[in-house]
Parts: sequence; structure tokens; C-alpha cells
Amino acid sequence: MIDRFETTPLPRRIPVTVLGATGLVGQRLIALLAEHPWFVLAHVTGSARTQGMRYGDAVRWRVETPPPSAALDLPVEPPTPAASLAGHIVCSALPASEAETIEPLYAAAGALVFSNASAYRMAADVPLIIPEINPDHLAALATQRQRRGWSGALVTNPNCSTIGLALALAPLQRFGLRRVLVTTLQAASGAGYPGVASLDLLDNVIPYIGGEEDKIETETRKILGAWSDTAFAPIPADAMRISATCTRVPVRDGHLETVSVEFDERVTPDDIIAAWQAYAGEPQQRQLPTAPPQPLVYRKDAARPQPLYDRLAGHGMAVTLGRLRPCEVLDYKFVCLSHNTIRGAAGAALLNAELAYARGLLA
Repeated sequence: MIDRFETTPLPRRIPVTVLGATGLVGQRLIALLAEHPWFVLAHVTGSARTQGMRYGDAVRWRVETPPPSAALDLPVEPPTPAASLAGHIVCSALPASEAETIEPLYAAAGALVFSNASAYRMAADVPLIIPEINPDHLAALATQRQRRGWSGALVTNPNCSTIGLALALAPLQRFGLRRVLVTTLQAASGAGYPGVASLDLLDNVIPYIGGEEDKIETETRKILGAWSDTAFAPIPADAMRISATCTRVPVRDGHLETVSVEFDERVTPDDIIAAWQAYAGEPQQRQLPTAPPQPLVYRKDAARPQPLYDRLAGHGMAVTLGRLRPCEVLDYKFVCLSHNTIRGAAGAALLNAELAYARGLLA
């Protein structure tokens, strides 16, 4: 039986600023905020080309649902924080090069910044959060504020491929996870818009995505590791070896990953499936609005998961697993699938914000 947390109802919805609102991840954030019970879209920012324009005129909407009417008339603002943003939420869909400069300005002004960018993921005082796995890493915010002198804070979510893999691996740590081999087949939308040129990707697979393999290998160890007093303690590389190969495939949305794992213990397929099916965390205990009731879904059909049919499991927030079978090199192999712009980006940032509110971290 899952213990339930009590979350105090909000007297009013909390204003949210979306940085980089016209890009694919920014659009996803705005779509997810449309009917949110706790948060309300208040500000959108964009590039110099779009600043001053009406959002509805500035954006080329690429999400499959229509743009929320409340967003269309918002002015696109420059990414310049107000003097004080205490208690406000900022969700960042900025490129890493811009996030490195802009996100700290908002944190210094008092906002809680929830970032999709890679700029600060591996920083020594910035939590890299998947709420089902490591909510206690939010304890790092006290150290972060002390070191940096911010009245706000910065929280990151992982790379879009890391999230699916880490959620699949977390329940398996109890078996003494020793080695992981993963090959990703990543959707075109993971490169943003316009992304990869059509003549490069049609009838083709690109066997290289810059920086992606290192992100999977290092971020996963930080997420599955611990926060100890004033420092993160990632899982050492010699304790759990992870080797990643990343490819880009002609799929619109949904990152598929083929994974092989080795354990310290003798484990049966039923043990693994039971661990996946029973897995739940604080988002499910608190019934956070964006949390899927079941974060991991196992499909018995040998031909699943498939991006076309399974990427929207749990409204795009669940990871779908399948094809668990023995591996002749390691112990077992399987396939996992996650929606890269929902669970892997916009939904991840929003779920982190919900967790922070539920834990009383918003002023």
C-alpha cells in the first residue's frame, strides 16, 4: 500500500514564465500549462526577432493540439527578470548556450527555475531530478543558495534519453546493477525545429548525436546516486558501467532504447517485471497533477513498444517497456520508450515544479 502525502491547496494559481516559449519544448510547456490546476502561464520570452510580438503571431505551432487561447495574446518579452520574482516559477526551454547566462539571473531575482538545458545539469550544487527516483536531491538547494547567494534556485531535468533509461534502471538497482549497454533510436523532434534536414534523415539513420552519449553515461550515475550533506555522490563508474550509442531516426516523437543489463544477483524475468510494475515514487504518492499513475508500463506483446502506438502512455509521462529476454553477453535485454518532448523535456520540468511546490519550496 502506498502512503499518501497531504498537499495544501493553493489559494491562487502560481504564475509561470516560460523562457524560449516559441520552440518545440516551449510549446509543449504552454500546452501542458493550459489546464493546470496549480500553475498559470503569465509570461513568455523569445528571441530578439519575436520580442514585442503577440505570441500567436510569433509562434509556428507544432504541437498536435491547438494552442491555448490564453497564450495567444501574451506579448513575447525579452528574457530579462523583474527585480523580484519570489515565489514565481520559471520553466526554461532555452538552448544551453543561452541558459548558462540567463537562468542564473532569474534564480538571483528569486524565481525557482526549472531547466531543460544541459548547462548546469552536472554542477556540484544543482539537482538533476527525476521525481520518482531522487526527490531527496532537492536538499541541494540549501547549499546552492548559500554558495551562489541566490534567493531563488535552479533545478534541472535530465537529457531526454537519460530520463527513459534511468526510470527503467531505478527499480533494478535492488538486484545489484553492474553493467548497462544502451543504444538509442532518437526521434527527429529531439533536435528541435527545424532540426535535422529532411534529406539527411529520410531513408536514413544518423549514428551520431553530439554530446548525447556522454550525457547518458554521466547523468544516469548522478541521478541514481545520492546527496550527502553538501555534495552529490554519483555512482562510481567502476561500480556501474554504462556504455551508450546514440542514433537519430526518422520518427517524429518518441525515443526508443535497446538496453542490456548485468546484475550481481541471480534474477528471473518475473523478478524484473514485478519490480517495474510495482515501481512508484513521491509523485504518485502525492498524486501530482502531471505524474502518471503508473510510471513504468510493461507490454507483453513481442512487437511493442513502438513510438507510434506507445509514446503517449500516461499522457506522454510513462515509460513503456517490452521484449525482456535473456542476453547472451550480459544477463537480460529489453526495449524502453519515452516521449522525448513530454516526459523527456516539458513534462519533466513541470513535474519537478510540482514536486517543489508540494515539498514547500516555493515562497
